[in-house]
Amino acid sequence: LLHNDDYTTQDFVVWVLEEIFRKPPGEARAIMLSVHQSGLGVAGVYTHDVASTKVQAATHAAESQDFPLLVTMEPDSHGRSK
Repeated sequence: LLHNDDYTTQDFVVWVLEEIFRKPPGEARAIMLSVHQSGLGVAGVYTHDVASTKVQAATHAAESQDFPLLVTMEPDSHGRSK
């Protein structure tokens, strides 16, 4: 899950979605707009280990650019992480 904030740029969120979550450009932009408009967006549904790795990578990338982007995960109804 990606959480909206007032500092992380929309371009950076799209980059994270394309590079770390492997979303095509149109889908990445749609997810970014969802995050921007509703405050939260689902980057994907993965196994726990894959989700954890992607959360860590996205968090590290944000920190390296001094963005406070919050990326979290939680189980879905089938026990997978989103």
